[in-house]
Amino acid sequence: MTAIATQSPPIINDLMAVMNPRKAAAVAGSVQADQDKFMTLLVTQLKNQDPMNPLDNAQITSQLAQLSTVTGVNKLNTTLESLKASYQSSEALQAANMIGHGVLVEGNSLTLHEGKSIMGVELGSSVDNLQIVITDPRTGKDVHTLDLGPHGPGVTPVAWDGVIDGVPSANGAYTFRVVAQNGGEAVDDAIALAFDSVGSVTTSAKNGVQLNLMLKGSMVTMADVKLIM
Repeated sequence: MTAIATQSPPIINDLMAVMNPRKAAAVAGSVQADQDKFMTLLVTQLKNQDPMNPLDNAQITSQLAQLSTVTGVNKLNTTLESLKASYQSSEALQAANMIGHGVLVEGNSLTLHEGKSIMGVELGSSVDNLQIVITDPRTGKDVHTLDLGPHGPGVTPVAWDGVIDGVPSANGAYTFRVVAQNGGEAVDDAIALAFDSVGSVTTSAKNGVQLNLMLKGSMVTMADVKLIM
């Protein structure tokens, strides 16, 4: 009597494995994982439904529509995350090109060095009288006023040579404030801008791309930069 093998030869098992590969487990939190979970619950519900009161087509269709909605939202979130990562990479590259460049950011500090200093003003609306008042923080007194006249909205860089009544001022740190008027009344959309230079760039998942400023020793975002010089 011929014996019949009860186990398939290894080569047969290998061929079957290639032709019918096992489905890889879906990653937790992925769209596929949510779909698998939903279908498992739906199948379980159908298996255990009351034979005398089965689910009607409208109920099943409603649940499938919910699955489609959830799947679409998850795919949209995945796409947005991908776009966010791509944007951050592009922003980091752009920020790296700013290293060594001067920038104007919100602030009222001013550094005078060998008769050279830069500051700026951002106006949200037109004014007919714009002034910059410079203060010596060592004495707390106003030492000079720059009359800039009428100005339209936007960012305006301003240079100061440090000369007061024909006499050069001492090198060092000063502060300034913006006085803007229109029709004799002060406007509230005038912002003082300080000059600084970009020393390096920092990127992180939490804070994104940030510029490290050399003079202030602080970090700002690309959106904080009002003018690149």
